[in-house]
Amino acid sequence: MIRVDKDFALNMFSISGKVAIVTGATGALGGAVAKAYGYQGAKVVMTARNLAKLKELEQEFKAEGIDCAIFAADPAVTEDVIKLVDFAVATYGEVNILAVCHGYNNPKSILEQSVEDWQKIMDADLKSVYIVCKAVAEQMVRQNKGGKIVVTSSARSKMGMKNYTGYCASKGGCDLMIQSMACDLAPHHINVNTINPTVFRSDLTEWMFDPESAVYQNFLKRLPIGRLGEVQDFIGLATFLASPASDFLTGGNYDATGGYWSN
Repeated sequence: MIRVDKDFALNMFSISGKVAIVTGATGALGGAVAKAYGYQGAKVVMTARNLAKLKELEQEFKAEGIDCAIFAADPAVTEDVIKLVDFAVATYGEVNILAVCHGYNNPKSILEQSVEDWQKIMDADLKSVYIVCKAVAEQMVRQNKGGKIVVTSSARSKMGMKNYTGYCASKGGCDLMIQSMACDLAPHHINVNTINPTVFRSDLTEWMFDPESAVYQNFLKRLPIGRLGEVQDFIGLATFLASPASDFLTGGNYDATGGYWSN
């Protein structure tokens, strides 16, 4: 007899009714993940540092029937993050999913970048991830229901690049941190994984999508799939890693590079 539970097979990608915190919600990937989760029936707490942009998102999402709330916070400030988690619990009763989508970079050669600038990248892309994951994990343990933590890392976590000494170091550290965190949290049935994207379309990267540009053409030489990433390419993996379908997966760094790592 084939041991497949029908109910599980029909609902394994469902996150309906779950409570998700999404950091970096005012960014392209964070906003896409937040809306995708909301469309699928999750209750979404969106956070970023810019309150005005968060209010715009809240209005947009609620107009489409998405159950959501906003909380302005700096993910690198422990006190802000604790208040964020408390707000989510006060609003929706619990936290089941954390999607970490914030990030920062300031590309410069090591000969030009100050130690302070390098540290700012590390604080934004590594320290803050630790702070947010720790606070949410502690809440999930208190709930004793397990949970899903999905962290946006980068293709650059495993491949160096000129002018990226800060960014590559932070993302490489992030991947290893998540692998270790997964070991800590597995006994509590909390799955922790990263998504490692290449360039995805956003306001900041739109200039790179010009098919006539040398930058675009150079990227395509390393992308077997033949194009750069769109937000639709990201939300499927973000949903999978937040859903019951990924219950056996933890400590993974999942390729969202269009084959970049393979070429």
